Amino acid sequence: MIYFDNSATTMIDSTVLETYNKVNQLYYGNPSSLHTIGETASGLLKQSRSLTADLLGVLPEEIFFTSGGTEGDNWAIKGTAIEKISSGKHLITTQSEHPAVLETFKQLELLGWDITYLPVNQFGVISLEDLRNALKKDTVLVSVMAVNNETGSIQPIEKIGRLLEAYPTVHFHVDAVQAIGKTDIKLGKTSRIDMAVFSGHKFHGPKGTGFVYIKNGRRLSPLLSGGGQEANARSGTENIPGIVSMAKALNILLQSKKEKHLVMNQMMDMLKKDLRSRSKVTIFSPEVHAPHILCFGIKGIRGEVIVHALEKREIYVSTTSACSSKKQSESSSLIAMGIPRKQAETAIRVSLSEWNTVDEMAQFIDHFDEIYKGFNGIF
Repeated sequence: MIYFDNSATTMIDSTVLETYNKVNQLYYGNPSSLHTIGETASGLLKQSRSLTADLLGVLPEEIFFTSGGTEGDNWAIKGTAIEKISSGKHLITTQSEHPAVLETFKQLELLGWDITYLPVNQFGVISLEDLRNALKKDTVLVSVMAVNNETGSIQPIEKIGRLLEAYPTVHFHVDAVQAIGKTDIKLGKTSRIDMAVFSGHKFHGPKGTGFVYIKNGRRLSPLLSGGGQEANARSGTENIPGIVSMAKALNILLQSKKEKHLVMNQMMDMLKKDLRSRSKVTIFSPEVHAPHILCFGIKGIRGEVIVHALEKREIYVSTTSACSSKKQSESSSLIAMGIPRKQAETAIRVSLSEWNTVDEMAQFIDHFDEIYKGFNGIF
């Protein structure tokens, strides 16, 4: 079995799973409880927060644990909109965001907020000039994802941050779910990023885990009210087994990062070299993209046909976003990049993890070659 659908989710690391099970069985106390079992759980929570913060170069009080990327994006966007409603109701994002972001903005739009959806170019990247021109006196939020989950396009986050230095009251939110461990995301005092969202199951942690970085001094209205957990910002009994094991997965992810990137780049170079030799294949990802994602298609062949043909050979890829693949809808990111709908319908996405190997990629290319030749009569 070859699993090349890691942007959708990753397999949990065995040692991370062991940690999850151990904490679940032995340290099951509620961290808000006053007794010893609760205090032990509270200590694990504190250690995990400190480890996560240290790994990202930020302060422990700037890390807030959530259930994953969707909750984090909703909180960063809606929390800003509600908190800063007296300052303005204009929000800016891009046309190629993840549904967790786009659908959140659409909901706010229905409720009366003014939303600007910045276009992207053929490489999936926004224009800084468009962003500059979109900013208004009542703008309170700019939300731009670091790495596109469908194409691997990399947004100029640092340049956006430098532009926003002149707008200190505007929150800058980054969906960093696909970026962590793959591209450099600079957080902390020297970074203009105010909020960044992460999801544990994207880096071999358990599903249902995630965290949001919120820079000191930035305030978000809570979405979840209740017992006042997470410094009154995100109520609900903390998922201690998930949090502890996610912190461990993050620690493993960020070890030997350069070496892991070299292997992924080698695999991607192999794949792109092969695909470029095929006249009926179109590569949709830009030349410069994240090391783990490549989007491409065979002319005239719907993406799901290729997905199922590979599945029969126990090779697993996806069409584009896992959130839209079962709906059989074309890639919103490709449409935003100006790809015609019929062509966008051919798209499949190969997404790697640190666990994949060069041998697996060689096998993938061999199988893809056989599938490609099988369509000769259609071309």
